[in-house]
Amino acid sequence: MAEALDPALPTQVDELAKLVLARACDGDLKLAAAESCTGGLLASLLTDIPGQSHAFERGFVTYTNEAKHEMLGVSMEILDNDGAVSERAARAMAEGALAHSRADVAVSITGFAEGGPGQPAGLVHFACARQGGATVHQELRYGDVGRAEVRIRALETALGMMRDQLAAALDADAA
Repeated sequence: MAEALDPALPTQVDELAKLVLARACDGDLKLAAAESCTGGLLASLLTDIPGQSHAFERGFVTYTNEAKHEMLGVSMEILDNDGAVSERAARAMAEGALAHSRADVAVSITGFAEGGPGQPAGLVHFACARQGGATVHQELRYGDVGRAEVRIRALETALGMMRDQLAAALDADAA
């Protein structure tokens, strides 16, 4: 079995995905994801829930700098100067996913699932953007807990950010 699929997703991640989709459906809002180190796992999860997956508009798997630039419009200046795993790159990825989709809320995930020279294992940057609202950023350092564990924790963090942005969007619509 591929390491990314073992262990199976924890129940709380699955439940959070269901909550995010339910809130998006309730508000008639669309979601998008721009993923690097999670390699499309978030998009897969959000399209795997029957009856609510239609809230997911599209996903971008942008593992390379070229993909981030070509698919999301992340500037080469950001990628060259700050790096793909940085706050500026994460923000540009989330905002690029909004700009290149019909989504109301978009999240980005970019990080190092494994360590290497100048690449601290478990360092992940997230950003979540919404139409008409501010883009929020979060940096987490999960440590050297293994590739699969970093990716699963990243899913939970990204879903939490989407939940919060959906709540803000629904509150703004209600006001």
